[in-house]
Amino acid sequence: MDKVDMLVIGSGPAGRRAAVQSAKFGKSVMVVDRGRRLGGVSVHTGTIPSKTLRETVLNLSGWRERGFYGRSYRVKQDISAVDLTERLYKTLDHEVEVLEHQFMRNMVDFALASARFIGPNEVELTTESDETWTVGFDKAVIAVGTRPFRPGHVPFDGKRIYDSDDILEIEHLPRSLTVIGGGVIGVEYATIFSALDVPVTLIEGRDSILDFLDKEVVEDFIHQMRDRGMIVRLGAAVKDITQSDHRVSISLNDGRKVSSEFVLFAAGRAGNVESLNLEAIGLEPDKRGRLKVDPETFQSAVPNIYAAGDVIGFPSLASTSMEQGRLAACHAFGMPAPPPPEAFPYGIYAVPEISTVGQSEEEVRTSGTPYECGVARFRETSRGHIMGVDNGFLKLIFALDSRRLLGAHIIGEGATELIHIGQAVINLKGTVDFFVENTFNYPTLAEAYKVAGLDAWNRMSQV
Repeated sequence: MDKVDMLVIGSGPAGRRAAVQSAKFGKSVMVVDRGRRLGGVSVHTGTIPSKTLRETVLNLSGWRERGFYGRSYRVKQDISAVDLTERLYKTLDHEVEVLEHQFMRNMVDFALASARFIGPNEVELTTESDETWTVGFDKAVIAVGTRPFRPGHVPFDGKRIYDSDDILEIEHLPRSLTVIGGGVIGVEYATIFSALDVPVTLIEGRDSILDFLDKEVVEDFIHQMRDRGMIVRLGAAVKDITQSDHRVSISLNDGRKVSSEFVLFAAGRAGNVESLNLEAIGLEPDKRGRLKVDPETFQSAVPNIYAAGDVIGFPSLASTSMEQGRLAACHAFGMPAPPPPEAFPYGIYAVPEISTVGQSEEEVRTSGTPYECGVARFRETSRGHIMGVDNGFLKLIFALDSRRLLGAHIIGEGATELIHIGQAVINLKGTVDFFVENTFNYPTLAEAYKVAGLDAWNRMSQV
């Protein structure tokens, strides 16, 4: 029987970082992934595919230039599903090659097989060709990721009714699309297809979407979606779904009906834990297949077994999953690790982009901290005019007493890149004076930080 110091199940962001960090400690490491190639959900069906699809759509549709040339402008008049997948497969090939090279460089062994726990220090591996063998381990990290949640009442068929994995395999662009689920995945795909001028309806059973974001940002986002012709149905749950030859009809519990050619169900995800035989090690996932761990060490109830990434739940970001995997490896081998940063950014790759770091205005208000906000609208910056940006803004929240930056919230072009300035200032305990006193490149969208800082400073100086 083979034996390793660290066994990592899953090769997504959390798994690969746990593996490489363990190898850098001089430990023997094996990564097991049941997919046909390394990369996990992030590379093959999640983060990378959806973001590649988004970039392809924005390029081919000419979305970014419509502020100048009008809503009818397109770079390519007839965009097909093949146009979208061609770039996707090239990107995925590159990601897998980089990951394989990284493992080889760090002497990380890997096996394409399913893993099944036999005990707290042993797993059975099975390949697609039914070859089996056992591997012993001292420590293990479960980083198996998640899959789309598929409730029984939704008649998925991969032809008209899709989940967020199936949608990447569509053979032609829909004439119309209904997206069920107003979470991150739902709004990303809804707005991406809308940018292709596909009529889109978004259904969410709750009264709002993206509840963890600053409300002002969410309100602006919903306004932008409706302004471009998207239909947003909030506060209405799906009652039933029926199909005819060419349409799918959805009945809502408020009496309304929605009809479209395709439906994308994107309401939640579930952990890929069924085949792990967790009973053998005494771990029990929740009803959505998520594992409970110590939030600082990522250690499970079984001392030598850790879990990281989407399988442990919120925030389910590739960026935070990487850090979770690294911290799990550090704790597993008793190596020091710095405490997690005060704030990390959250990026939503919808059209338009949304990114946030730190506290929302609602959280600051609830905490009782006296505060002031500064806002800069991209259309008011010179770079915004040059780019033809009509919408989007940057919002900064400062504490009145300490003058520290508490939160930064951005909606609009480049939000996920621009947010890191706010992240740095928050984690370095910077104040409004940083934005007022520093010079920013001109003309840039980043200059909005100075504009928003001055906007807040003017109000704060009058208090």
